[in-house]
Amino acid sequence: MKLIIQIPCYNEAETLEVALNDLPKHIEGIDVIEYLIINDGSKDNSETIAKEYASKYKNKIIYLKKENGGLSDARNYAIPYATGEYIAFLDSDDYVEVNMYEQMYEKAKKENADIVECDFLWEYPNEKIESKGRIYKDKHDILLNARVVAWNKLIKKELIEKTKVKFPYGLRYEDVEFFYKLIPYINKLDIVNKPFVHYVQRDNSISNSQNSRTKEIIDILDNVINYYKENAIYEEYKNELEYNYARYIL
Repeated sequence: MKLIIQIPCYNEAETLEVALNDLPKHIEGIDVIEYLIINDGSKDNSETIAKEYASKYKNKIIYLKKENGGLSDARNYAIPYATGEYIAFLDSDDYVEVNMYEQMYEKAKKENADIVECDFLWEYPNEKIESKGRIYKDKHDILLNARVVAWNKLIKKELIEKTKVKFPYGLRYEDVEFFYKLIPYINKLDIVNKPFVHYVQRDNSISNSQNSRTKEIIDILDNVINYYKENAIYEEYKNELEYNYARYIL
């Protein structure tokens, strides 16, 4: 198997079922894709739905169950189970175009890229706004301008294994820390300029909730800077790191 797609879920039975309903369109005739569904201690009907699809598509879906630990914990937990060359992280409340992973995998193989990303749509109840990316000049450019989300990317598993980078446990903005830590070790990042991901915006979603946990971005940024210092690469990227710190705080 060449491409493993993670789908963590926690009490998201309704949106999980919507996401899994599209699976036959994604996997029919495509041999390189396998799905990992991670039940992060759900108390609703998520387990029943996930098991039903895992039973129906035994050669394509692996079902994993763990105690609740949050999104980062679920992603980290599943990485050792991913036997493919590339890993994709898909949130259960978003949905993607049918040919997304096939086209991105083809690009990754053609360019021997460590990471391939795609464009996406901010999907609001009454409008859609496209986020368009571009080819970056170098790692400094990536650090300043990259879209740090994990769910629009294929990432070579070897890169994650070599760097030992993980998603931070128990903190919001986990994608920021994860991606910023990978950047110095990326040999090639490529892009497919098609809006494959529908990033569904809901009023009650974590990303749209401003509360006391918003300040966790400071912990995330401190973790990133400490990581760069511990690995003796801080001075090389000091200007970009300090700019990002100020930008996020402001």
